[in-house]
Amino acid sequence: MRRVVVTGMGAITPMGLNVEEFFENVKAGNHGFGMITRFDASEYKAKVAAEVKGFVGKNYMDFKSAKRMELFSQYAVAATKEALEQSGLDMEKEDPFRVGVSIGSGIGGLETMEREYAKLTQKGPSRVNPLMVPLMISNMAAGNVSIAYGLKGKSINVVTACATGTHSIGEAYRSIQVGDADVMVAGGTESCICPLGVAGFAALTALSSSEDPDRCSIPFDKDRDGFVMGEGAGVVILESLEHAQARGAKILAEVVGYGATSDAYHITSPAEDGLGAATAMKWAVQESGAAMEDIQYINAHGTSTHHNDLFETRAIKAAFGEHAKNLKINSTKSMIGHLLGAAGAVEFITCVKEIQEGFVHVTRGLEQPDEELDLDYVQGQGVKMDLEYALSNSLGFGGHNASILVKKWAE
Repeated sequence: MRRVVVTGMGAITPMGLNVEEFFENVKAGNHGFGMITRFDASEYKAKVAAEVKGFVGKNYMDFKSAKRMELFSQYAVAATKEALEQSGLDMEKEDPFRVGVSIGSGIGGLETMEREYAKLTQKGPSRVNPLMVPLMISNMAAGNVSIAYGLKGKSINVVTACATGTHSIGEAYRSIQVGDADVMVAGGTESCICPLGVAGFAALTALSSSEDPDRCSIPFDKDRDGFVMGEGAGVVILESLEHAQARGAKILAEVVGYGATSDAYHITSPAEDGLGAATAMKWAVQESGAAMEDIQYINAHGTSTHHNDLFETRAIKAAFGEHAKNLKINSTKSMIGHLLGAAGAVEFITCVKEIQEGFVHVTRGLEQPDEELDLDYVQGQGVKMDLEYALSNSLGFGGHNASILVKKWAE
C-alpha cells in the first residue's frame, strides 16, 4: 500500500475565496453568517445562511464554460484551480490517465431543478433549458473539473449527503494506495441556498431558526437549535509519496487513515449509541498504526443540531474511552455553517492548516455546553499546540460515517 500525501489545496467558502483568506478568518474566530440575500426569505423558518460572497465564475474559467455550469460545478472548478497551482502539477509532463478526480456533491443542481420546473409549469415543456440535465446532475462537478484540466484517470462522484466531502477524499486516498492512480483531485462542493433547499431542510426541522448571525450555528451549546446552511467547495491534490517526491513537490501533510461505516439505524438521525461513528474513527486510527492515545485533536462533524452533537460526543467517548477527556474537539461549522457535500473537504483543509500552523481554532459561539456534552470543545478562544495528527469526522443522512486521519509531514 503506497503512502499518500497532500500537495495542494483550494477553497471557496463563506469566509474567503481561497485557502489563506479562509484560514485567516478561522484563526481570527470570524464567521460567514448573514441574512439570506439569494431570495426573499421573510416567510421561511430559516432566514440566516452562510453564503459565498463576491464569487464570479469567469474569474476562474472562460465565460462560455461558466454559463454551462451550475454554481456547485463552478465552485469545484475554481477550488481545483487554486489547488493545482499550489501543487505545481504540470499536466503536460503527466500521463493524464494516471491523474483522476473524486469530487462529490450531496445535492447537485437543486437551483437548476427549481428554475426549470418553474419554466415547465408556467411556460410549457418547450421552454425547459436543453442543458438542464448536465447542469443538474451531481457528477458534473467531477466531470467539469476533469474537462477543464485534462484529467483522464478515474473520475468518480461519491454522494453520501453530509459525509460526501470526507468520503470523496477517502476514496481518492484508497485509489492511490492500491495503484489506480498516481494523483487524485479530491473534495466536495455544494450550492443549494435556494427556496426549495431552505424550505426542505427547515421542514425537516434541521435548520436553526435564529435570526442572529452571531448566535445561529453554535455546536455543542445548550441553546443550539439546528444547523445553518452554507455553500462552497474544498479541493485537495493527493499524490503517492513516490510521485510527489519524484517531481520535487512541496508536501503539506500525509493522509494515514480512513474509516467508513454505516449506522443502519435511521434516515436522518445518527445512532444514539454512536457506535457506527466510533468504529469509523477507530478504523482510521488503527490503519495509521498510531495508538488511540496518540490522537490529540478532532475536527468534529459538529452541526449544531441536538442529536448530532450529543450522539457524536457519545461516539468520541466510545472510541477513545477515558482519553476522550484529553482531546481538543472543535467544529468549523461554528464559523461557516454546514456546507453539506463540501463540509468534509473544507474541514480536511482546516485540519491540514491547523497542523501546519500549530493552532486549533475555537468553536465559535459556544457559551454553555449542554448536559452530557462534557468534553473539551475549545471554548472561548483557539489554542496554540503542536499537532502530529488531526482526525476529521463527517456523518451523513442515511447513516453514513466517515473519518479521515491527517498527519504532520515527516520523511
